[in-house]
Amino acid sequence: MNFLTEALSFIFTGANWAGPAGLGIRILEHLQYTAVAVVFSALVAIPIGMIIGHTGRGTFLVVTGVNALRALPTLGVLLLGVLLWGLGLVPPTVALMLLGIPPLLAGTYSGIANVDRAVVDAARSMGMTERQVLLRVEVRNALPLILGGLRTSTLQIVATATVAAYASLGGLGRYLIDGIKVREFYLALVGALMVTALALILDALLALAVWTSEPGSNRFRRMPQPFLDDEVALEGAAPAASGSRSEARSSGRYERGVASPTVEG
Repeated sequence: MNFLTEALSFIFTGANWAGPAGLGIRILEHLQYTAVAVVFSALVAIPIGMIIGHTGRGTFLVVTGVNALRALPTLGVLLLGVLLWGLGLVPPTVALMLLGIPPLLAGTYSGIANVDRAVVDAARSMGMTERQVLLRVEVRNALPLILGGLRTSTLQIVATATVAAYASLGGLGRYLIDGIKVREFYLALVGALMVTALALILDALLALAVWTSEPGSNRFRRMPQPFLDDEVALEGAAPAASGSRSEARSSGRYERGVASPTVEG
């Protein structure tokens, strides 16, 4: 309890928020590392997930790729990056990217693959090109799942961005490393508490974004809910999408009023 009291006293002391090593600067640095990693993860994962979800080709690549990236140890990748590129922003960015890509890739793929095929066929029958179908129809309907993947990715990255301190960078990880180094363990607790608070704030904002992105008025009937784990979304999307498409090919048509496949089903 002494550590907790000292940590809270440190956080609520205004002088500790000022200066080049204050809490304010450390939080901004932590957010910077998180934003850079999330942006690069999105640039890699979202286009790949869109293409594979739209064409239905390469599903095996998504599943195996997601599982392989999850098996990589973030700290090990960071240390390898330091050996290859030296100290700086590149090693932690690469390590955090490999952590953030799987949820984004799974969310984007499952969202695109589970769009109602009747809606997609109707768009094609109106003369839309494949690019228009993807961007104007599938992406719009898949936006809640895409943002859900972004939410999961952001939370994992912001919670792990403390490893940037191992590459001689700043951020809230400095409190963890420096506190343990000088045996001032309440400083390490300060870093942990601040990362937790930052993650909760970002989670609430992204949960609101997921809720508002849902089409129609159904979102007003319920409050934002925790996002379904992306492994379930990924595993449920592949059989649902493939079954829907094979059924459509065999019957040659879609029944009006049939609900579109979802990750829950």
